This record gives sequence, structure tokens and C-alpha cells, in this order.
Amino acid sequence: MKLFFFLSFYLFTNTIVNAQSAVDFANLTKYKDENTSIVSSKKKVDVVFMGNSITEGWVKSHPEFFSENNYTGRGISGQTTSQMLLRFQSDVVALKPKLVIINAGTNDIAQNAGIYDPDFTFNNIKAMADIAQNNGIKVIIASVLPAAAFPWRKEITEVSQKVDALNNRLKQYASNNKFIFVDYNTAMRDAKGGMREGLSKDGIHPVPAGYAIMEPMIKNAIHKTLGKK
Repeated sequence: MKLFFFLSFYLFTNTIVNAQSAVDFANLTKYKDENTSIVSSKKKVDVVFMGNSITEGWVKSHPEFFSENNYTGRGISGQTTSQMLLRFQSDVVALKPKLVIINAGTNDIAQNAGIYDPDFTFNNIKAMADIAQNNGIKVIIASVLPAAAFPWRKEITEVSQKVDALNNRLKQYASNNKFIFVDYNTAMRDAKGGMREGLSKDGIHPVPAGYAIMEPMIKNAIHKTLGKK
């Protein structure tokens, strides 16, 4: 059954990529040259961070955190879980890392690619984790960061409740599969469920003070997962 699922997924992926090559829905070209360079050099990659603008902004804000620890960032601003799933093979699996950090869901809730369906989003994240495991890659699931509202989609209501519901589901999934769940949300939220003051300028994207909270949390989880001291 699993083999059928993955064969179906890859056929679906190839169909989408070929049909939308001019549009590049998943932005497969963004890291194409970097990925090719890593693969051709046979460089060993310890950890890939798969995510959206929060991950992409992290690399730009503190590149040394990634370079000094042999971490590779594969975040793309605005992306939803469906887009991440489509590029998971080229941006994660092809690099043969020991571990992948999956941090996704913010832009699904923000309806960047259509009406938010909690089941669809959860299953996309689960599919990425399944693909990683089937390729011998360990998995860490990171929580969706706190958010009370989306500046670019102010009409969306009950944002923090939707974030909490997805996080609770991801936490349970991680526990059931013996993954570490890194709860940035609890560490960074205020009493109303939004981002704590001083950690972000727009309530969504961390500033250096926000990333300073996230870094020891994820580094500790990586060390535990990889058996490092």
C-alpha cells in the first residue's frame, strides 16, 4: 500500500511539474543550482530546514547559525504545504540529509492558495514526514508560530484558534511516531495567542529576538534526534 502511495505521489508530482513548468507553482527553480552543487560535490548535509518565509528569513537573519552547524535552509516565502510537498524530493530527499525539520502551515491558514482545509494541510505535512522516513531521513516537526491575524489577509478570523488546532494535531502525530515536536508557539506567544511583543514587527515573521528563542530549542532537538551531545 505504501509503495502504491509513493508511486502515485511521484507520478502526480511529475504530471504537475510538466503541466505547470512555465508557472513553476512550487518554485522548483529557486534552489535548483544550489541543490545541484551540493549533490555534485557529494557534500554531506546534516539537516535541512523545510519551510516558508519564516525559514527563509531565518537564513537571511542569521546565516552563521546555518553555516556553522551544517544546516541547510529550504524556505520559500508565501508557500503552503502543498507547494512544499511538491518540492520535497528536490529540496530535501535529493540532498540526502540525516534529518529534516518541517515547519509548515502558516500560509495554509492564511489561505495563500485557497480555502484552508485542516485535513489537507495535516496530510501534506504527514506525507512529507512519510517520504523522509522512507528515504532514511529522520524527522522533527516544528509548530506553527503564534499568530493572531494576518496583515495581508485581515478578513480571516479565529487565526490563533486555527493555529492551535493544527499544532495540537501535529504534536499528537509527532508523539505517535516518536518524532520530537518543537513547540515554538508556546515559547513565543502572548496571552491572546499572538506573537509576543518584541519578537516580530508584523505579528508573523520573527525578528532576531524571535529567532534567538527558536535557535536553542531546535538545536537541542537536533542533538537529541541525531544522538549528539
